[in-house]
Amino acid sequence: MNTLTNHMNEMIEAIQNGDLKKMDTFIDNFLLNESPEQQYEIAELFMQYGYLNEANRVLEHLQFLFPEEAQILIDKAAVLIELGEEDEALELLMSIQPEAPEYAQSLLILADYYQMQGLYEVAEKRINEAIELLPNEALLQFAKAELLFETGRFTEAARIYEELHEIDKSIAGVLLAERLAEVYRSGGAYETALDFYMEALEEKVTPDLLFGSGYAAFQSEKYELATKQLEDLKELDPDYFSAYLLLAESYAMIDDNKRAYAVIKEGIKRDEYEKTFYLFAGKIAVKNGLANEAVQYLMQAIALDPEYIEAIIVIMSIYAQEDRMSEIIDLYEEMERNHFSFSSILPFVADAYVKDEQYERAYEIYKVAYNEFKEDASFLEKYCYFLIEEGKRQEAREVVNQLIALEPFAEQWVDLLDSLD
Repeated sequence: MNTLTNHMNEMIEAIQNGDLKKMDTFIDNFLLNESPEQQYEIAELFMQYGYLNEANRVLEHLQFLFPEEAQILIDKAAVLIELGEEDEALELLMSIQPEAPEYAQSLLILADYYQMQGLYEVAEKRINEAIELLPNEALLQFAKAELLFETGRFTEAARIYEELHEIDKSIAGVLLAERLAEVYRSGGAYETALDFYMEALEEKVTPDLLFGSGYAAFQSEKYELATKQLEDLKELDPDYFSAYLLLAESYAMIDDNKRAYAVIKEGIKRDEYEKTFYLFAGKIAVKNGLANEAVQYLMQAIALDPEYIEAIIVIMSIYAQEDRMSEIIDLYEEMERNHFSFSSILPFVADAYVKDEQYERAYEIYKVAYNEFKEDASFLEKYCYFLIEEGKRQEAREVVNQLIALEPFAEQWVDLLDSLD
């Protein structure tokens, strides 16, 4: 084995082992003694393994040897962008002339840079320029589709991905069925997305693909398939936390509430700080006839987020159904002390104060709630009868008139208004 092969093998071994000290020792010798072709090969390996400073050292040396070589300038610019040296990188890219064979590649690197900066129009312009030069280059079409996808232009992106998908299954290491699944899912075309997820899963099985297929199946109302995909995901990666809530919801949709409850409790064990898990556990516990457990889970959700209005509404509805008015009042007054104000819970609170015979307090809450619930006939009915009981007939007439406006064919409101007059 000759010395050159030894040096190459030793450098490759150092790169693969992440031996920075050995790499640093070898680079200078390597640049002095090996051919430019071998040096470029090592630079590519450095880039591939993410050793950007080392790659830059080699490319800088090659640039000194071949100052007009466009490919070296492009590679060096790509490395410099990753290192945060954008100004120097842009200067290198701008120096490449339109007649150079590598010009389209330089435009693509520029487009990537502008896309990372959020300058999407500029990035698209650069990609379009490159496509004009090489209209049949699949990688450029793919780059455009990626940009369109990122900017929410799902229909345009899907068209290009579909065209590429007809030619090959993957490009630039990306499975096109997976991209098509993602773009259709993002655009709300869940059944089409599901077909592509299932195709992608024939090529490889990953947690993200299983979750995506489960989500698309759920949105397509294919709940049995959703449970299968998500159970497979849970087995593959028990710490894929998002799977637990969606799996529990899927079981709930096929009325398997016991299984849904078991799954969400398993999810809580995995991620005890996810408030949405506790909210769902509370809701599904109610469906399983476990009101006390429901309250415990909902209180844990509120402990994680004292302003978690969804959990507050559910727990107040449980208290109201069980006639636990003092607990509604306690929870509301605790929220008041913390300066939390949610109009959606006021009907529960007003009713609780009435049943607790705190009529002045109930009147205050009703007045505040009235502005928010003028279109809610059931609230207005309770409010008008409360006002009548309290002798506030003029205010009651206003509420009854609002009821007549909402339900003009309900004779009882006209009769009630006559009795107040």
